[in-house]
Amino acid sequence: MSDVGTVGPGALAQLQAQVEQILDEARRQGASACEVAVSIDQGLSTSVRQREVETVEFNRDQGFGITLYAGQRKGSASTSATGDKAIRETVAAALAIARHASEDECAGLADKALMARDLPELDLYHPWDISPERAIELALDCEDAAFSTDSRISNADGTTLSSHQGCRVYGNSHGFIGGYASTRHSLSCVMIAGGEGQMQRDYWYDASRQGELLADPREIGRRAALRTVSRVGARPVPTCEVPVLFAAELATGLFGSFLGAISGGSLYRKSSFLEGALGQTLFPTWLSIDERPHIPRAMGSAAFDGDGLATYAKPFVSDGELVSYILGTYSGRKLGMPSTANSGGVHNLFVSHGEEDQQALIRRMGRGLLVTELMGHGLNMVTGDYSRGAAGFWVENGEIQFPVQEVTIAGNLRDMFRQIVAVGSDLELRGNVRTGSVLIEKMTVAGS
Repeated sequence: MSDVGTVGPGALAQLQAQVEQILDEARRQGASACEVAVSIDQGLSTSVRQREVETVEFNRDQGFGITLYAGQRKGSASTSATGDKAIRETVAAALAIARHASEDECAGLADKALMARDLPELDLYHPWDISPERAIELALDCEDAAFSTDSRISNADGTTLSSHQGCRVYGNSHGFIGGYASTRHSLSCVMIAGGEGQMQRDYWYDASRQGELLADPREIGRRAALRTVSRVGARPVPTCEVPVLFAAELATGLFGSFLGAISGGSLYRKSSFLEGALGQTLFPTWLSIDERPHIPRAMGSAAFDGDGLATYAKPFVSDGELVSYILGTYSGRKLGMPSTANSGGVHNLFVSHGEEDQQALIRRMGRGLLVTELMGHGLNMVTGDYSRGAAGFWVENGEIQFPVQEVTIAGNLRDMFRQIVAVGSDLELRGNVRTGSVLIEKMTVAGS
């Protein structure tokens, strides 16, 4: 079988044929059940620094991963090759692993009756006809705008334009085969500013399914520069307990930690501080969190999950109460609960919000810390204890006073969730979690 020569919708038929061939080979070698994901991807990435071209890269990757079963024994293998010999050898390797694995009563495909049907069209594929020369030109324009914004911008740490497209097909021995083509385009700018005996670094970026809808390169560069120079003169603050406002692009991480805590894998391993929390009120009663997987062109949209089940809109938090865990087929079986069609994660998470933007939340906070950067990975998922290095801005009388660095913010996620005062209208739309800035009533800020 020859390699696939097209990326995008034109590759779907060929990838589906690959999936069928792999499934046939797994049956021929004696697997009792099988599932396989085949993909092909290609992309262009260009980077400039200090008004010079640093890299121009073109990548193209393809391959497949297979999971098969010998009764209740499971084996997995993957390869970047796609020829007949590679298929035979990869299937044989997975089957050998399965035959040596321990039996697991929860192993196996999702029920055949639950397989997705009539998949919606989500309009995820928008290739960008951009040449390397044009990509370099846009990146240089972006960086030039950053240098032109403020004389304190003394250096650049890289401006990168990327354009990616790919196609993925999943199938299993129940007869389900589904696939889609998708694109992702982005432009990022990282700058360095000097002043007051310091060097400070910050960035800005945009990402979209459609390259033509990216923000203006010069605006991205200007915003990266303004963010960078605003940090000049940063200093610690004395240790205190004050309100903390997470900028929207960081608030996504707060809710990402929540998703991890209610995910089946953490729950059945008993490694989550939210084990047994179903039905409990975890957030203020005005706050809800739900999944909307079928939004056209959205970054997180998907018609089916990693088990072949149809995705669907659902709440995880309703009026502050945890009403659903995040479960795939396997984790659901381990917990004695049905799958929520979330094998592989959540698709487009929405956090309810009010009408106040970040500036309004700063005024409401009065005195406290606006956090615009987090460092380290200080989260204990078992206890919920949270401690991260942070930088941002000190607020007094509802106004930013000076930049802050070299502090640590600490609390417990259960308390932090319960003490959310407001979620802003300044929604972060570039990823899978849509939330505004999040104001928390109080946290410990450890500084000088």
